Amino acid sequence: MTDTVPAFPLARRSAFDPPADYSGPEKVRRVRLYDGRTAWLVVGYDEVREVLSSTKVSADRRRTEFPFSSPSREALERADPSFVTFDDPDHARIRRVFTRYFAVKRVAAMRPVVQGIVDDLITELSQATPPVDFVRSFAVEVPARTICHFLGLPLSERSFFQELDGRRNTLTTAPDTVRAATGEMLDFAAALIETKRRDPADDLVSQLVHSESAEVLSPEELLHAVRLLITAGHETTSNMIGLGLVTLLRHRDQWQELITDPELIPAAVEELLRYVSIFHISPTRLAVEPFELGGQRIEAGDGLIPVTAGANRDAAAFADPDRFDLHRDARHHVAFGFGIHQCLGQPLARLELSVVLENLTRRLPTIRLAVPAEALTVSEYSFLRLQELPVTWDRIEGKAGS
Repeated sequence: MTDTVPAFPLARRSAFDPPADYSGPEKVRRVRLYDGRTAWLVVGYDEVREVLSSTKVSADRRRTEFPFSSPSREALERADPSFVTFDDPDHARIRRVFTRYFAVKRVAAMRPVVQGIVDDLITELSQATPPVDFVRSFAVEVPARTICHFLGLPLSERSFFQELDGRRNTLTTAPDTVRAATGEMLDFAAALIETKRRDPADDLVSQLVHSESAEVLSPEELLHAVRLLITAGHETTSNMIGLGLVTLLRHRDQWQELITDPELIPAAVEELLRYVSIFHISPTRLAVEPFELGGQRIEAGDGLIPVTAGANRDAAAFADPDRFDLHRDARHHVAFGFGIHQCLGQPLARLELSVVLENLTRRLPTIRLAVPAEALTVSEYSFLRLQELPVTWDRIEGKAGS
């Protein structure tokens, strides 16, 4: 029977499109995990939302029977359990500590900081001689510099935690290497906490260490939460910036619309989040009670893989879902998840994406791919990650990037 069950992850149609099976008639189907176990692949919009919001499903990676999609993911998540993988009540208790720091109004106050970062990077980019790798020179830098400001990290540290996180999230990394990189990352977070304890500043980690949150969080919970803030705050947004630009440049008429009418940018951000759906390896779940899902009987102990990339391309939720359309109302997408575990940092991600599009369309409107889109490749990574993105633009002496 297992010979007829496809192995997860399934092959993508292209760097820009999820596997063809995600759009098939079966919204819930069996797939085989790396260890030989099977799990339920959930690709329908309604079904994904049900899994992500159900109390009959656990996100707790500490459970011995919890399913994982690869040896490297199991090594990472076993070695580094953070509150986003806990169930309530522990999840709710810890999440409440962080919610206020990511409130929409509070994040909006960071716009001048993000604007300054993007301004500086576009100036540096425009002064370079094209073609230039947009990933290395821009996409990774915007969120890395932003999170350094937010958490009170020296800018010089960004390449260190980026390299560690790259090792942790590459699917082909050996489990021992993942565990070693995770240990280094936790040591880095511990040193940051101790620095802020001795010498606090106006940053999030200082506030966490010196506020009443110190009474709510155990030292271990604080450590893993700070590690999460360091890495989750830059990796996913970096990948969205790169793949978002590619998507717009492959739909040049819609890129031109953004140049002409910047009021379309908020809608473009939501459509990009829906269309790209950067999770290559979606977070897994464990059924703890039996229930019906998409015509299938789910038993306690079954693994589940709720695929947001499938949900965001489900024709039942989005008309003509494989078409990119910035005029679409895509606000009900599940790119940030759904239910109690949905991404805490989504206001910051939206802010960064908006500021990037506002300024690229204004200052580098002629930016374009320097290689055919078909030549671009994504890495074997937990998220869709472009290996590189060569871009060029029309240089006008004295005016480039002005």
